Amino acid sequence: MSRPARQPAAGTDFDGTRLTVARRLRRMTKSALAREVGVTPTAISQFEKAETRPTQGVLAQLCLQLGFPRDFFSSGRPLTMLPASGAHFRSLRSTTAAAREQALAFGELCLELVDLIGAYVDLPPVLLPDLELPDELTEDDIVEAARSTRETWKVASGPVPSVVQAMEAHGVVVLRLPAGTDSAVDAFSTYTGRRPLVFLSPVKDDKARSRFDAAHELGHLVIHPDTEPGSKLVENQANRFASEFLMPREEIVDDLPRRIDWPAFHELKRHWGVSLRALVYRAHALGRLSDASYRRANQQLAVWGNPERGPLGPAESPQLLGLARQVMTDSGFDFDSVLAAGRVAPDVAEAVIHAASEKRPRLAIA
Repeated sequence: MSRPARQPAAGTDFDGTRLTVARRLRRMTKSALAREVGVTPTAISQFEKAETRPTQGVLAQLCLQLGFPRDFFSSGRPLTMLPASGAHFRSLRSTTAAAREQALAFGELCLELVDLIGAYVDLPPVLLPDLELPDELTEDDIVEAARSTRETWKVASGPVPSVVQAMEAHGVVVLRLPAGTDSAVDAFSTYTGRRPLVFLSPVKDDKARSRFDAAHELGHLVIHPDTEPGSKLVENQANRFASEFLMPREEIVDDLPRRIDWPAFHELKRHWGVSLRALVYRAHALGRLSDASYRRANQQLAVWGNPERGPLGPAESPQLLGLARQVMTDSGFDFDSVLAAGRVAPDVAEAVIHAASEKRPRLAIA
């Protein structure tokens, strides 16, 4: 009895790392993907570790189930993997491992696209203050780090005009997380790749809150380059950095009210571009509001809820990658051909560009 002909294996340029990234991006376990494709979980592991290669038929099923073209899985520019241990998630305890891995996989594809674009466009070099920080940060250390960042970036006294644009101008890639990302992934940052990445919430369309979120993630990049993420202490330190970066103590302390004065807080909100909650926090931290007044103010803010009263307009938008693509096309480059040569999936590239441009993201990664 003759045996059926065995399908040939995929080409020798199959990259198992890309299968790992694609699977995590779609929030699929090895077992779930194996069931859909018709192989064992062990086979998926072997594909990802490059111990074996899928047959042409299995590869076609992998492309179908994961929604990636065949070329994506070919060996090309090596992908930089972003470890969870080097990423600061705002809501680490409430974020599932699958949601974190999905967000990190998106970050890995973002880095790939940034590297590809960087081969054609001179992106701003990374410029963060070079600080010698102790293992245990004091309040003065955090204040000095925020001041040093403003000085390094030549931010004039008063409000920061745009936190996101200041970050982009100094080499930090800022993006919104794609629509469809687990809502528990509020924001996160990482500098374990070749360039720092900051991801902001796609649903916080509020200027005040998004500015603080961006400054918080900037704090992690500046004061926590080697710090284990996730602790309440580390998150509180990033909040204190953000407060000093956005509202320098020497410039705001005399203007903060000593009692709950909402008209005064609203005026300060409009001037500094921060939320009422951030101002109340700042007033208490700087000794202007008593503990009792601080509690009452937060109780009132909880009653009002979000979005906060006195909105400042839509969230600040990233622009860097969208502008870089425009520069490429204006210079005569065929962007789609560049993507194809770099083995970057067009739909993923579009999701990244939309997440890093003035237009809100329209493509869901789910």
